[in-house]
Amino acid sequence: MPVVSLSDVRKVYGGDTVALDGVSFDVDQGEFVVVLGPSGAGKSTLLRVLNGLTTPTTGEVTINGHPPGAGSDVGMVFQMHYLIESMSAYRNALTGALSRAGWLRSLLTAYRTADKEAALRALDTVGLLEESEQRAGSMSGGQKQRVGIARALVQDPELLLADEPVSSLDPKAARDVMGYMKRAAEERDLTTVASLHQVNIAREFGDRFIGIRGGQVMFDGSREELSMDVVDDLYYGKDTAGAYADDEQTVDAAAPSGGAAE
Repeated sequence: MPVVSLSDVRKVYGGDTVALDGVSFDVDQGEFVVVLGPSGAGKSTLLRVLNGLTTPTTGEVTINGHPPGAGSDVGMVFQMHYLIESMSAYRNALTGALSRAGWLRSLLTAYRTADKEAALRALDTVGLLEESEQRAGSMSGGQKQRVGIARALVQDPELLLADEPVSSLDPKAARDVMGYMKRAAEERDLTTVASLHQVNIAREFGDRFIGIRGGQVMFDGSREELSMDVVDDLYYGKDTAGAYADDEQTVDAAAPSGGAAE
């Protein structure tokens, strides 16, 4: 059974803004999948559907046989790291255990020894163990995003999602972040789906590529199959329909407040 399964998923905002239109694909255990596509393609909506923040209008989504959020465990790396900058990298990574700690223990920051060890292991995985006590606010953008990856790993997820995790970073920092994310996925046999804009960086780290345009899957294949002709058609080809959002902000504005990505 695949870890991720989408069957004819359609998401419409406001009655006429089509974000996803008949999306179907499976992702197997341990695959590192990169989602590509122009602004407004539906990439962010796809990730929101996978992490349960958005419910499809029609179609079915399952994570290990369960609907997102129902018996599934999904870790998320956001475009903006959303760290508590006054806290150390270690304390920020440890917040990934909040879902397991319970309300009272979370309030008292009474984490289990196993959670503390998981936070240190995750920081080691992303190359920040020696900086574990450094205040997040004093870190570089790339380091902060690596702390965000560590926080997601502490959740011990079945699926790791990343929404444009390196879009604000310079090329070197972006490659560092993607390298550590790929390392984490390989070490833990962790199924990963990441959306990226930078095709050259995507090609370095992705095992499989799903190209979305106008809410539809236009390409699904390997690095070898991701030719420049495919990329040009994906980013500059003719839209499949005129009803799709012009950009991701349009889709977000159309979404209910509870469904917007953080």
